[in-house]
Amino acid sequence: MAAGHSMEAARWQAMFDQAMARRAGRFRRVEPRATARAFILGLLSGVERKNCRQLAEEAGHARPGAMQRLLRSARWDADGVRDEVR
Repeated sequence: MAAGHSMEAARWQAMFDQAMARRAGRFRRVEPRATARAFILGLLSGVERKNCRQLAEEAGHARPGAMQRLLRSARWDADGVRDEVR
């Protein structure tokens, strides 16, 4: 059973990586792209509260600044990402 779970997790990870790679061009810089990845993984995690501080902690960041910058001022094509995800 553990091997099946491991294979399912690996398949999920591969699909997630592909989805993020398809949207990579929507981000002008690598930093917001990496932060978006961590942000989405945090939203999908079991973290009870889904705020920037909790998501940053889940991602291993000492502070929520990168998550806050992503939402507040990072340059990325939010509308394009939204349209693609739909």
